[in-house]
Amino acid sequence: MNIYSENKKATYDYEVIEKYQAGLVLQGHEVKSIKGGHINLSGSYVVIRGNEPYLIGAKVPAYQPKNAPKDYDSLRNRKILLTKKEIAELAGSEKNKSLTIVPISVYNKNRKIKVEVSLVKGKKKRDKREAIKRRETDREIRREIKER
Repeated sequence: MNIYSENKKATYDYEVIEKYQAGLVLQGHEVKSIKGGHINLSGSYVVIRGNEPYLIGAKVPAYQPKNAPKDYDSLRNRKILLTKKEIAELAGSEKNKSLTIVPISVYNKNRKIKVEVSLVKGKKKRDKREAIKRRETDREIRREIKER
């Protein structure tokens, strides 16, 4: 399993409640671009419109800019493939104002490009500070263990 891109900012800014694995509807040159590692998930999110989820704000530049279609938009909305049950769960929880759906990573599984989307809740500033403090103490503990 190759990971092409991760949204590390999302795991820092949000508390992950539930994760889903989904397919992604792409054009041919977008697949080549993603396999080359050219995808940016920062600032992207998922919206459900008419029982169809869409990835919004993910930037996939053209594989070969000179050969790209003239009307190609690197920030276009891309359809996400989920089961009806998963879409219903996400649509119901999306109505809750404090919950958001964000992509966490893009990877391949059995030659298919998949996106991991998560239902998340925003962290408060104090929660972020606690996460930083916990990470620092874990580093210090590992450092002490290595020295012995």
